[in-house]
Amino acid sequence: MRILLLPTYLFLLTLVLFSCTKTPPPMTEATDFCSKIHRNDSISLTQELSDYQEKMKTQTGVYVLEDGGRSLITRAWLSEYAEKTIDIQYFIFSTDNVGLIACDYLVRAADRGVKVRILVDDIMVDAALEDILIFDSHPNIEVKIYNPGVNLGKNIFNKLHKFATDFRSANQRMHNKTFIVDKQVVITGGRNIADEYFDYDHEYNFRDRDVLLMGKVSGEVNKSFEEFWNSDLSIPAVDLIGKDKIVPTEAKRFDKLHEYACNPDNFWPQVRNEIENFRDIIEEIKKSNHFVWLDNVEFVSDIPGKNDGSKGLGGGGVCTDALIKLIKNANTSLDLQTPYLITTELSRGLFRDAVNRGVKIRILTNSLSSTDNVEAFSAYQSDRKELLATGVRIFEFRPDAEERMSIMTGELQKTIDYKPIFGHHAKSMVVDGKIAVIGTFNLDPRSANLNTECVAIVHSDLIAQGVLKGMEEEYKPGNSWEITKDFNPDSKVSRKKRLKTWTRKVLPKGIL
Repeated sequence: MRILLLPTYLFLLTLVLFSCTKTPPPMTEATDFCSKIHRNDSISLTQELSDYQEKMKTQTGVYVLEDGGRSLITRAWLSEYAEKTIDIQYFIFSTDNVGLIACDYLVRAADRGVKVRILVDDIMVDAALEDILIFDSHPNIEVKIYNPGVNLGKNIFNKLHKFATDFRSANQRMHNKTFIVDKQVVITGGRNIADEYFDYDHEYNFRDRDVLLMGKVSGEVNKSFEEFWNSDLSIPAVDLIGKDKIVPTEAKRFDKLHEYACNPDNFWPQVRNEIENFRDIIEEIKKSNHFVWLDNVEFVSDIPGKNDGSKGLGGGGVCTDALIKLIKNANTSLDLQTPYLITTELSRGLFRDAVNRGVKIRILTNSLSSTDNVEAFSAYQSDRKELLATGVRIFEFRPDAEERMSIMTGELQKTIDYKPIFGHHAKSMVVDGKIAVIGTFNLDPRSANLNTECVAIVHSDLIAQGVLKGMEEEYKPGNSWEITKDFNPDSKVSRKKRLKTWTRKVLPKGIL
């Protein structure tokens, strides 16, 4: 049956891949070229971390980044004051507004002598290879592409051939997300680099979650990054171009990028001021009980390539094993958030066993109204009643969630007179109210078996309760619908979207 349906899979998968492409915003003329960039040369990251140097050898500092604005500003400030290295690993790095401004920060860091390495998965890159090569041409910037062959430099026939002849490998993607500065400070979690992950999109934004880690566990994150960077699957961007292509070397090749980032229409002065004054926020964070030093923080990452393929589209991975262990060891409660919820006999069995031993399980995922992925929702929709039968409670996120106006970037709220749709993208779990898991792992077969993933496992009542507080807010009727065997909110979307969802039921769950 699968062989007969393979052309259908390829056709639909191609539609999925190409439907995600965006048009980059135009480079506009700015009359005050770069006049508003103010870097305080009296500040250094070493100076900011000086009080913690001894602690960082044996403990890990943890701070959860709940809102997109704070998460964006933290990345920008760290880029601005990095001294030696910035290592970046992402599934998506878009050339939209946030992506271009992020690139500008990285180029300016490289201009100061900071060594920048960027590893991005091939399948969702929406930039032209020539633009990537301009970026890579900086002497202090290196760009590698993970598992190329399905996107950059390939036409539709190349892509279809790849999926037809090497289907499993083409679907093995790098979903890890890490941002590492000076090998000491790390941000990891659900956010990619694009407008919608930081509440800057005018039409659709994600509710997401990251965690900032500094100190001991950063060694494990660095180790994972190096393993991916040095993998045979990670190919230098320059190696993807033909021999007749010339790598750009013009002295002013980054001027348009700087001009774009300095235009107040693109990079609001209010946000720039927040970055410039972020040191005050750091002091507030240090004094708050939301920033804690812990002995027991784990960083778990899959290896490049995930598994050997001996089990077809299955096979599991290091992250899968770690999460299964946590679920099996839960005693009282499990609270999970996942944008894509596709269960199997194995996962439903784990939940059923947990419920039978007295564990209360709540799962929050997207509704058909809020999801950005009808393919994944279609698979979840087919098994929703079976999942409910295990005894778990399911909540589906509302596109008009009340909380979006308290989380969404304040400056964006001031520029538009309507409310963007909110979808859920956080991948988090709280076990027994004592362990918080924040990472990239979706509760679906793709994350379990094909994509490489990473998670931070934080053993702390304080951090776990802080994450759980946000989850409790999202269970409320103003933010989500609770699903029962007799109720779901699928009818709240148009017939067109319901039909589109139904047609996706031919896709194999293993690749969704």
